[in-house]
Amino acid sequence: MGETTETIFSKIIRREIPADIVYEDDLTLAFKDINPQAPVHILVIPKKPIPKLDDAESDDAALMGHLLLTVKHVAQQAGLKNGYRVVINTGDDGGQTVYHMHLHIMGGRHMKWPPG
Repeated sequence: MGETTETIFSKIIRREIPADIVYEDDLTLAFKDINPQAPVHILVIPKKPIPKLDDAESDDAALMGHLLLTVKHVAQQAGLKNGYRVVINTGDDGGQTVYHMHLHIMGGRHMKWPPG
């Protein structure tokens, strides 16, 4: 439901709409979430339009690893020395609202468990 390859994130990648970009390389883009749930809330997205984690294929293995290493780099760049949470919402029940896979980096405060 709601799946498409053209999303708000596609427009951010193409610079058609503004975003507070904090990191970019050939495969990924990281920018501040417009509705932050923590003092630091950054989204890391692949430039390749993978709608949700369930749509990643074995050919995406290198990209998936690169995304996690990008999260590490961006978290360090953001000064999250005491830790942070990484979340991938997948599908409607997982709370996914934009169908372009993205990783949330949240930090700057103590995270509670279980999450909402």
